[in-house]
Amino acid sequence: MRLTVLSRLLALVATAGLAACGGTAPPQTAAGSEAAPLTTSTAAPIRVGIALGGGAAKGFAHIGVIKMLEANGFAPAVVSGTSAGSVVGALYASGMNAFEMQEKAVALDEAKIRDLQLSSGGLVLGQKLEDYVNEQVRRKPLEQMTKPFAVVATRLEDGERTVFARGNTGQAVRASSSVPGVFQPVTIGKYHFVDGGIVSPVPVDAARQLGADIVIAVDISNKARGQTPGNMLGALNQSIAIMGQKLGQAELARADVIVRPQVLDIGAADFSQRANAIVEGEKAALAVMPQIRERIAQLQAERAQAARLALQKASEAQYQACLDNRSRLQKLAGVARLDDSCAAPK
Repeated sequence: MRLTVLSRLLALVATAGLAACGGTAPPQTAAGSEAAPLTTSTAAPIRVGIALGGGAAKGFAHIGVIKMLEANGFAPAVVSGTSAGSVVGALYASGMNAFEMQEKAVALDEAKIRDLQLSSGGLVLGQKLEDYVNEQVRRKPLEQMTKPFAVVATRLEDGERTVFARGNTGQAVRASSSVPGVFQPVTIGKYHFVDGGIVSPVPVDAARQLGADIVIAVDISNKARGQTPGNMLGALNQSIAIMGQKLGQAELARADVIVRPQVLDIGAADFSQRANAIVEGEKAALAVMPQIRERIAQLQAERAQAARLALQKASEAQYQACLDNRSRLQKLAGVARLDDSCAAPK
């Protein structure tokens, strides 16, 4: 009888202690600090990056690819470019949409970007290309582009891959586009730079460095197909393609999706095929759209799972902190299952 009375008395004391110490006051997680309510974290949006490869006049295909990406709600957030890809990339990163770039492409006069000059370094000076690009991007330097943008070139002195993300946009594009033997090398600082396609035909890694979660690579590079090029420029382009082929394959393998427009039959200097190239870019982009959707959905699912696990761990940590910070009477009441001040995680 005495034991029963004593048990009830203890229960009453514990309940009174809870009322006095707990009441409506929030549980404490540390001395003098209130427990903050857990909020459900929203996974960050997927940043799509596009890596635009080199390929001279084939580069108009990039416009068609971007057009289809925008039309399907996958407008790239970051852009990287090599050679011809750096030209299109600069215009796009400056704030133009695909339709505006298409208008520019149709109206482009080759004379605006080609300045012939006899020199041991190359037939084309490249200053006109630099000026044209700077004019189109309203003289914005690389770091002030609307979208993060990187240009890849090759350092002539040691063959080092160089990524430009700051400074004169037109000059970086000119350096990236300077096909050896055709364009004169570009002097920047104490070094000379030539075509980025030698070391990075499709700049996947540069797009990743800019913070892209998913990289869509657009490969328009020449492939050695057992045919002899018909002119000097074709021979040079094919030589560069062969040099960069192994490196390019390794870098392409790090892309999430590869777009390959059917433009191999378009000559390196055949600007008359620009409309054709744009259409081929559109067709190739549409063909890989299911892959893009699948990869984005997969990454979103992975992020949602990671967010759920993080929330669960935070909830468990908060529950444990609540248990550890109870008063002695609350802990005693907890043993008797009379204390519910700490909600167990679900």
